[in-house]
Amino acid sequence: MSKIVFNLILLFTVSVMVAQEDDSPDEPIIPINKAGLLKNIDITFDMRMDFQAYTFRGGDNYYNGFQFENGFTALGIAAKINDKLKFNFRNRFNKDSDVQSLDRLGSNIELAYIDVKLSNSLNMYLGKMTAFYGGYEYEFIARDVLEYNDIYGNALAFVTGAGLSYKAFDNHKFGVQILNSRTALYEDLYGDIISENIQEPDWPVSFVGNWRGSFFDGKLETIYSLSHSTEVKDRGTTFFTLGNKYENKNLTLMYDFHYSYEEIDTKGIVTSVTSDEVIAENVTYIENWFRGKYRINPKFEGLLTLMTSSAYDNAETGKDHIRTSYGIIPTVYYSPFKDLNVKFYFAYIGRYYDYSDYAINELGASSFNKNEVRIGFIAPLLLL
Repeated sequence: MSKIVFNLILLFTVSVMVAQEDDSPDEPIIPINKAGLLKNIDITFDMRMDFQAYTFRGGDNYYNGFQFENGFTALGIAAKINDKLKFNFRNRFNKDSDVQSLDRLGSNIELAYIDVKLSNSLNMYLGKMTAFYGGYEYEFIARDVLEYNDIYGNALAFVTGAGLSYKAFDNHKFGVQILNSRTALYEDLYGDIISENIQEPDWPVSFVGNWRGSFFDGKLETIYSLSHSTEVKDRGTTFFTLGNKYENKNLTLMYDFHYSYEEIDTKGIVTSVTSDEVIAENVTYIENWFRGKYRINPKFEGLLTLMTSSAYDNAETGKDHIRTSYGIIPTVYYSPFKDLNVKFYFAYIGRYYDYSDYAINELGASSFNKNEVRIGFIAPLLLL
């Protein structure tokens, strides 16, 4: 009896094995003739995580805090489809995924565009992309910036539209874009907190132009830009940036100047001080940003970031000074791996927000400061 049972089990096992083999595909999931396409695909996973210890002092701000924070977590895919077409996609997981009412994408989708090579010197970009703003603060991916200055900290960097870049000479490149100036309708952004004379335009559009220059064998580089955007009907923002970089062996120096005149306050800093019910109008932001970087040896690197930002209200009637903010961020990077760009860092972030007598006496503002220490890592990982 046991022999019969054994034979039946053996027969069943062989039948299952045959059935499993019959159900297996005859070809690999990725055909051999297409496997070579993988060499044209880059899949990246970028992270920045740190432990923070911070204090706020001044006015109504008096508290301490400790926490771990995922400052940047994103998955990116970039691919070369053929000699004329590329695409770029990035999903940042620690951003809002709600679909925006204007461009129909969530804020977490930072990049979703194609790059079409029209000629050896001319490229066209279509989709959601970074605006061609100037300056080297903006040139860094947010993964590598522990704290932005006020303008870029409140600017809308990723918008949908079309752009062209033209390499006029080996060391000079020009770019132009036509973009949505927002990702959402105005009423969805501000609700009832608007002035009575503000109306939605037919097209909230932004025009951006930039120039990238290189001099003295790449030791001196520039990124300058000028843009004008229509935020509401007959009113907009004019934004001007000058970015300069000097690089020689182990030393890199960067300096940016930013000027933004806004007929409707898009950054929200002046509005937060002047009124809770009406968007501020005719405001001006003027900034300076500096970063120095020195490579001590292959494993250690020192950075120093300095920044100032001044905000003014009523630009047409006298430029009432609202506040000036200051920032200092000394940072030390440690890179233990030769073949990976993974960095561990220790940084101090000091910010001081100095409100004018006008803002304090007339608007009830108060100056305050923030002191923060961070220990963490930055990991741009190439998965494929």
